[in-house]
Amino acid sequence: MDGWNYFNYFTEIEEYFWKKRGANLLVSPLDWAIMEAWQRAGVPLEAVLKGIDRAFESYGRSRRGGSGKTMKSLAYCSDAVLEAAEEQLEAAAGKAPAANRGPQKEVFSREELKKYFEHNLAQLRQGADQNQRARPDFAATLTEVAKSLETSATLLETPATLDLEDLERRLTILDDKLQATLTSYAPEELMLKIRRELDGQLATYRRKMKTEQLALVEKQYLQNRLLEEFGLPRLSLFYMS
Repeated sequence: MDGWNYFNYFTEIEEYFWKKRGANLLVSPLDWAIMEAWQRAGVPLEAVLKGIDRAFESYGRSRRGGSGKTMKSLAYCSDAVLEAAEEQLEAAAGKAPAANRGPQKEVFSREELKKYFEHNLAQLRQGADQNQRARPDFAATLTEVAKSLETSATLLETPATLDLEDLERRLTILDDKLQATLTSYAPEELMLKIRRELDGQLATYRRKMKTEQLALVEKQYLQNRLLEEFGLPRLSLFYMS
């Protein structure tokens, strides 16, 4: 993946699923966690879309699909997506490496990026202020992440073409640090509440997902809910919209 499709991974999948389902509905928290699990596992966008096609074909032949019921979740596509990814990997084995892509096209304007960074910085600083008394260590970590994000934002002022993939690496490191901090400081009752919520949403789909993928989906769901509870942002460029 490169260019716009690379950073528009979630939107591409979301819109394709809407099109196949025939309903422009909000993607559920579980579906977001599934998309993030695919992205984290390095599943190419092309394989995801191919897997969704196959899953809909299979669902259409099933009793539910035949009765006119609509597929509700991307969880039904999990096996088909992973199979398509494995096929793509096997097909690529032995092929010559792709030629150098040359200069990278800037797929976001500097103004878009600045607004995205400013929004995320504001949320991090607000979170630090709100937790200063009750959780000073947590607040200090949020302040540290904000300072690192501010440093990364200075790259937007350089006249040269932005290396977006390198910028994304920096943001991913900060995202991981933020997630580790949240997991460490989240109250047990909150973690229990999210776990119960997750188990309820996954109950129908557990048997349809492989163990490794299930663990990644659970992790992504937990991380997203913690960010939501604490009012903190995702920092990756994949979340620009």
